[in-house]
Parts: sequence; structure tokens; C-alpha cells
Amino acid sequence: MMKRLKKITVIVALLLITLMSYSQSSELHGYLRNYTGVLLEEGGDYSIIQNTLDLDIENTGMNMGFKANPYVYHYANDRLDYGLREAYIDLFFDNMDIRLGKQQIIWGNSNGVFITDVVSPKNMQEFLLPEFDEIRMGITSLKLDYYMGNNTFELVLIPEFVSTQYPDRESIWFPNQLPDYAHIDESQKDINTSLENSEAFFKYSLLSSNFDLELMGGYTWDDDPAMHMERFIDLQNQTLDSLAVHPQHHRLSIAGGSFSTEISGVVIRGEGAFYDDKYFQVKDMTNPDGTIEKDYAHYLLGLDFVVGGANVSTQFIQETVFDYEETMQQEEFTYTMTFLVKDDFFNNKLTLEYFMYYGFENHDALIRPTATYEVASGVNLIAGANLFTGTEGRFGQYNENDMVYFKLRYDF
Repeated sequence: MMKRLKKITVIVALLLITLMSYSQSSELHGYLRNYTGVLLEEGGDYSIIQNTLDLDIENTGMNMGFKANPYVYHYANDRLDYGLREAYIDLFFDNMDIRLGKQQIIWGNSNGVFITDVVSPKNMQEFLLPEFDEIRMGITSLKLDYYMGNNTFELVLIPEFVSTQYPDRESIWFPNQLPDYAHIDESQKDINTSLENSEAFFKYSLLSSNFDLELMGGYTWDDDPAMHMERFIDLQNQTLDSLAVHPQHHRLSIAGGSFSTEISGVVIRGEGAFYDDKYFQVKDMTNPDGTIEKDYAHYLLGLDFVVGGANVSTQFIQETVFDYEETMQQEEFTYTMTFLVKDDFFNNKLTLEYFMYYGFENHDALIRPTATYEVASGVNLIAGANLFTGTEGRFGQYNENDMVYFKLRYDF
């Protein structure tokens, strides 16, 4: 009862803040949404029943501004998830802006892939299915932008580390990385909040009439923990008796960048990042803790163009592990492709979209057809599907999670 009262109190407080801000001539907008998903397996269980209230409160003056983005998710089992996705203050100067508070920081130009977009941690509790502004989490940070003509220099300082959020082991979206008998000990997972453990990122941007360029670097923690393993062997039978897994986050140095340009109506995009000493899992039972450090690169080349009025986009993505060893679970080279086609009909009332991830190693895919119909001004009915093919790999591991879904959304 007390827990429920606390939840109601927080929600009321968020709404009061919204109303007070609105009464003071701030801009108020947001959306209400019902999201219902049904699994296609026999029985047709609901994969999700979710009601959402998402609010944006903004006020921008001559030298100062602010934004607050409270949200509330209500689920069918009467569970509530709520919080502030963003809550920050802006300070504006002649050649410089300062943003302080909880914020989403978006870098790079890829679609559906995180390469240089690594400043904000991710919420992966529903894999890659939510909107990306819901996957990308707000992070408390100081962001400073200095402008010099077409050039921008951006510095981000993050005092507190926040890791990727993964689903519980009972969730249908829990990744198949560990055997069921593994015991997970998270006692070494937390990173103490201190100046020494802070994260720092830097980005340089050039925006011109025919070429855009970003260069970035970061000294950070890996948002995804390395799974250090402690194996207990039955010496008599030479079999694995039990397995203890100790997730730990490790420091990373990252450097990368992105570019885009247009040639004869075709937009060419590229993005890449190099990771120094990233941890990977190994299959070798003689390895002391089941991990190994290797340099790693993640990069893509993308094309955007128009065919018969439809917007088409495709990306070829590659991951490379340097100084590769055969005992590693990760392949030396991993190849993925994305494909997107999107078009509008009936005076933009109906939008049809087809998006696909395809993994070449395991021939697995995530296929996402979507239809959006504008019922009235600000009111959209959305129907779609999430279809997984293959039996292994990043997408194939969820081959029993095929689903259709419906959303009714009101934007105001």
C-alpha cells in the first residue's frame, strides 16, 4: 500500500510541475499512447500492454532555458514505471551554450545502430523494439558547445556512471548469453561515483553546404559489462559442476567519427569507432575467467535515396576484432545490413514503412513492417509486426517472439 501511495505521489508531483510550468507560459507538449502487442505463437499471449503519458515542458528565453520530460508507463499488471527522461537548464552566450542536468546526447548519423552514439546509456529491456528516444536514456552531465563559424566543439562531462539496462532473466527478451544453471553475482558490477570514475567525451563538428563531418573521442566505462566467469570443475569426471558469473564494467578509450555528403541526389553516410582493449567472452575452459581483451572496431557505410517517391535507406555494418583468437565467442568479422523503405499515401494520411536488420553469419533477421494512419489531427493509429528469422545470432535467438502490435497515439 505504501509503495503504491509513493508511486501515486510521484505521478501527482510530475503533473503539478507540468501545470505550474504551463501556467507560467512555458511550452507544453507530449503524447498519450496505448501499446498492445500479441505473440504469434500458439495461444497468442500478450507480449506487452502498456499505457504511456510522456510530457515535454520547455521554456527558452534570451539567455536561459529549461526542459523537463517526465513520463509514466502503466502496464496491464498494474505496474508503474515513471521518471524524468530529461531535466536540464540551458545557458546561452554569444559563441557558447552550456547545458547542465539530465539529458539525452545523440551523436552520429546511423539508423538503428549505436556506433559513435555511445554517450547516453541504453534501455534494452525490450531489445530494439521501442522508439530510439525511449531506448536512449538520459544521463546527468555537463555539455558545453563552442561555436566558431561552421565549426562546433563539444565537451561532455559525466560525473556518475549509468550502465545499460537489461531485461530480467524471466523476460522473453533476456539474451541467450548464459546457461540457465549460471549463478550471477553482481557484487562487483557497481562503479563508485567519484571524480576519478567520471566519464569525458569530446566531439568536433563541421557543417557545410555539401559535407558534414564529426570527429569524437571518449574516456568512458563500457556500458555493457564483461561477464567474468568462475568455473567449478568436477575433477573426477572432468565436467563443469557449476558456474558463477561476475559482471564487471571496464574502462574504454574510444575514438571515431562520421560523415555525410550528397552526390546526384544520393546521400552517402559513413560512421566508425575504434575501441581500445574491449573485453570479449571466450569458449576456452582453461581461460582463468572466461574473458579476453582485444581492440575492436565498429563501422558502417550507408546510402539514402528516393525511388518513385519512396524514401529508401540501406546500411552495411561491420564489426572487427583485432589480433583475433579462435577461442573467442565473437566472430573476427561480423556483418549486418539494414534496409528501410518508407512512403506516404492519401495526402500523407497513411505512412507505410518496412525496416529490416539482417545478420550474414547466422542468416537471422528482424523484420518490422509498420502502417501509420492519421485518424484526426494529432491522433494516429499504428499497426505493425516484429518478425524474427533464424535460430541463432542476435536476432535469431528471439525466433519465438514474433508479434503483431497496435498503438493508438495522441500528440498534443
